[in-house]
Amino acid sequence: MPSRESDRRRPGGVWKVAESTAPQVRTLMQAHDLLVAERPSSDASVQAWRAYYRRSARVYAEVAEIDRGHHHEALYWVNRERRKADELESDPDEATST
Repeated sequence: MPSRESDRRRPGGVWKVAESTAPQVRTLMQAHDLLVAERPSSDASVQAWRAYYRRSARVYAEVAEIDRGHHHEALYWVNRERRKADELESDPDEATST
């Protein structure tokens, strides 16, 4: 499991994760594990969810270039997370949080 700078949550319900965790993520499974640990709580703000989805898209984009055996699957996740962030940007009331 990636190390955290703190086990406390930041305002908005998102885990504060050390920047050094990004280079440690080299596979799609590691990306999934990291992002599940960072996932905001169900009552987190729209801003927290939007930031989470944007970060998720960046992590998956990096993994798509590293874990070539899962390149296309990682690109699916990039597009999915970007779409979710965009949905929250355009209409936060109609976007789903899962």
